Amino acid sequence: MSVTAKTTRQRVPAAERRDALIDAAVHEFARRGLYGTPVDGIARRVGVAQPYVFSLFGSKKELFLAAVQRGFELTIETFTEAAAAYDPAIAKPDADVLKAMGNAYSELLQSEHRDYLMLQHHAYAACDDPEIRERVRALYADSVTQVERLARETSERCGVPAPDSERIDEFFRYGAWMNVAAALGVDDISLGCEWMREDSATS
Repeated sequence: MSVTAKTTRQRVPAAERRDALIDAAVHEFARRGLYGTPVDGIARRVGVAQPYVFSLFGSKKELFLAAVQRGFELTIETFTEAAAAYDPAIAKPDADVLKAMGNAYSELLQSEHRDYLMLQHHAYAACDDPEIRERVRALYADSVTQVERLARETSERCGVPAPDSERIDEFFRYGAWMNVAAALGVDDISLGCEWMREDSATS
């Protein structure tokens, strides 16, 4: 007697599909931005049909913003871990919690998470759209608030003075500098650095 085995396709919860689509969107939008990325390509990455994507996200813009938010969240997680690990007893004399967070961010830019960096650039480029501009401004402002909080709480824990507002501003200015350098694939974008002299001479 033969037995016919029935196989059923396991249903993946919508929350898991949503998470997978955001992850796929990070990598697709990082390459071609909001307007150059077809939703069908994101759907194929996850193995679902395009209409299913729109059942979870009302529009491509909504999916793009969810991906951008994930990138900002990854950055804050990186800062949080660096702040928690900071110990002035073993840190270099000129290092503080902001430098610890900056070093962690530098490592993030050089890791397999480069797509998050490129997506961040695309997010700023898409800010001509008022809705995107409002959301990206809010995410950026929250990042500043979170860094200020982490610096203050870590300083209190370690019994050292908290960085002032100018140091927080400098931290984000340097972060923007790092983003440009990382996007260009160089370590330095200072005036007269070696690659800049070479490229200027050939142009």
